[in-house]
Amino acid sequence: MSTPVKAPAGQQPAESAGRRAIWLSIAALAMTFMLPLAGLVMAAFALVAGVRALPLLKGAGRPTGVAVGGITVSALALALSAGATGMQLYLMDEYSAYQECMKGAGTVSAQGECFTQFRDAAQRKLPADVLEVLGAMQP
Repeated sequence: MSTPVKAPAGQQPAESAGRRAIWLSIAALAMTFMLPLAGLVMAAFALVAGVRALPLLKGAGRPTGVAVGGITVSALALALSAGATGMQLYLMDEYSAYQECMKGAGTVSAQGECFTQFRDAAQRKLPADVLEVLGAMQP
């Protein structure tokens, strides 16, 4: 038989569940911009934590705003990271060619030529509307 886990002194399980949901969702949003695939996984965990925190908070008679905020931020992070991961997978061949080109580029003009080749390859593969949204950012 296992011993039930007790909350730390002065902290209720429902309150910690709400805080856990919001912190996980903020971490997921940050990870989305650094490593989109890791952000995708973290956002899924944050969404589950937020959904699980809602009944705990309601049952304890506490406000559910923190959990709802966590769910909202994690849903946003999930959408952004899914889009970024999908784009990376879709342009994987073009990006690999870009990286190979950059390995051999010894000058700034050669690096610019690598980017031009990458942009041209992406333009052939992506619709014009997507390229307008992405702008002229270098990968």
